[in-house]
Amino acid sequence: MLAVIVITMLSLVFGVGLGLAALRLKVEGDPLVDKIDAILPQTQCGQCGYPGCRPYAEAISSSEADINQCPPGGYVGVVALADLLGRDPKPLANGDDEVADTPPDLVAVIDEQTCIGCTKCIQACPVDAIVGAARHKHTVIDAYCTGCKLCLEPVCPVPGCIEMVEPKLTVDRWRPPLPREVARV
Repeated sequence: MLAVIVITMLSLVFGVGLGLAALRLKVEGDPLVDKIDAILPQTQCGQCGYPGCRPYAEAISSSEADINQCPPGGYVGVVALADLLGRDPKPLANGDDEVADTPPDLVAVIDEQTCIGCTKCIQACPVDAIVGAARHKHTVIDAYCTGCKLCLEPVCPVPGCIEMVEPKLTVDRWRPPLPREVARV
């Protein structure tokens, strides 16, 4: 009889302890959304069809959006999201949710001859890839540029001063070619 009372008391004590721990150690938010959001480039550019990276991460988590809708994240981002979620990587989609043929990674290039040094592109760049000072020429650090296009017109008041180009192929930017579907004959 004593053993039953001791076990009952221990069960009661552990139950109360676990209940209190559950109240104190409650997880706020969705940790999966936080992990997805950490992979996204945080450009808040809206090219994915959502107003920012956090809403897009929430949509991916709830299976409302696919993992291939973020052009600034590039194929590297798609692969990282696929690894996190246990899915197969997909080619990047263009703005119409159609799979783009082979979307190039683009980076901004500033024509320093026409740059007037207004700093509007610096203020618009969410990843600080543009360097320069007021009334001086600006340049883009292409290793940091995500290709979000937020620095282009109408932000830049000089037409044609900033254009998007394919970057030089480096080890950091190389990616394996995507498999193509073979047409059955």
